[in-house]
Amino acid sequence: MARGSKASYSKKQQRMASHIEESEKKSGAKTEDAERIAWATVNKQTGGAKKKKTGKKKASKKKTSKKTTKKTSKKKAGKKKTSKKKASKK
Repeated sequence: MARGSKASYSKKQQRMASHIEESEKKSGAKTEDAERIAWATVNKQTGGAKKKKTGKKKASKKKTSKKTTKKTSKKKAGKKKTSKKKASKK
């Protein structure tokens, strides 16, 4: 028998598991094995039960200050590629 409560699974996931379980029983698997296979398949296909979201907000991303972006752009602009010609030996 599958372990744990299946209440946290969506209705669609529960329907999927019941259909898979029925097809496993038809193909000759025991009831416990069919249930185990069904929930393992649902977990693999959908990523498992979806946990309830709490009221916590996500951390906001920090904006980069204009000073740092100006500094980096100046550094990039200041570097120019200089082509050096090699002296040919004759």
